Amino acid sequence: MSSQASRAIGLIGPGRAGVGLALALAQAGYDVSLHGRKQKVVPPPLTLTVGDGLPPWIETVDTVILTVRDDGIKPLASSLAASGAITARHVVLHLSGAQGQEALGPLVSTQAALGSFHPLQTIVEPELTPARLKGAWAAVEGMPRAVETGEQIARDLGMRPFRIATKSKPVYHAGAVFASNYLVVVEAVAQRLLRHAGLSDADAWAALRPLVEGTFENLARHEPREALTGPIMRGDTATILRHLESLALDDQKLYRALGRAALELAQKQGMSEETAGKVAAALATDLPPVIRPSGKTGIRGRQSGDSPKGSAG
Repeated sequence: MSSQASRAIGLIGPGRAGVGLALALAQAGYDVSLHGRKQKVVPPPLTLTVGDGLPPWIETVDTVILTVRDDGIKPLASSLAASGAITARHVVLHLSGAQGQEALGPLVSTQAALGSFHPLQTIVEPELTPARLKGAWAAVEGMPRAVETGEQIARDLGMRPFRIATKSKPVYHAGAVFASNYLVVVEAVAQRLLRHAGLSDADAWAALRPLVEGTFENLARHEPREALTGPIMRGDTATILRHLESLALDDQKLYRALGRAALELAQKQGMSEETAGKVAAALATDLPPVIRPSGKTGIRGRQSGDSPKGSAG
């Protein structure tokens, strides 16, 4: 066990992320304290202290993690700063993916080490979190001592820490939202479209699941641009137009936006300029700029001298 793992750590905010992370920390050998404003049941071995004031354990822990909603971080930091309980010996982290150490600005005067620790993993069922975090990546940002603490916590949980610049957190988190939240949204749209085709919600999702699982198997072996299939990758403009004619206006807009992004992947895979132009016309969009592996940008689909590789089915 590392020296970090023997230290006391406290979390404020017993939501799904807070409880899940607390469970993972407890299983990794940390002495974990958890605090919230209202009484709720937490799974063993966790215990919860409750109240609107300071956690009773605040002066006995070295690391404090604020596991509250993004809009609650700064108010909570202000409250902790006003209490005088946070001192220079503390490390204070928050879990926001989009905000950095600036969210803890009210605590700067305490001279505590401030930073953020963001597990790149979805947490829905807290009891599954310890296993889910193993092998996941964790974005760590902030002051040097906060970064070191975050990295050690990640390693103790079986995660892979990586450092990220404060200014890069919003675009990093937007990427995570596309990968997780919007994936769920796209599957919900697909389920709804199959319902319009005559299936029940339950049957629609049962029918789609093998397709989704097969796609994930492809993604497990290839990067996204190498795993793309479908009518845009094939340059099948007739099918694209049939799809658009069948969709309501909002779904057409989403199809076109995602289709343009798919076209960029197809161009990177070698789609000819002529075919890319036809696909763009079917989508009623312009050709996306494409950054080639050489680092050069091909605005019209490919650089001069590129030889088309054809499109996969």
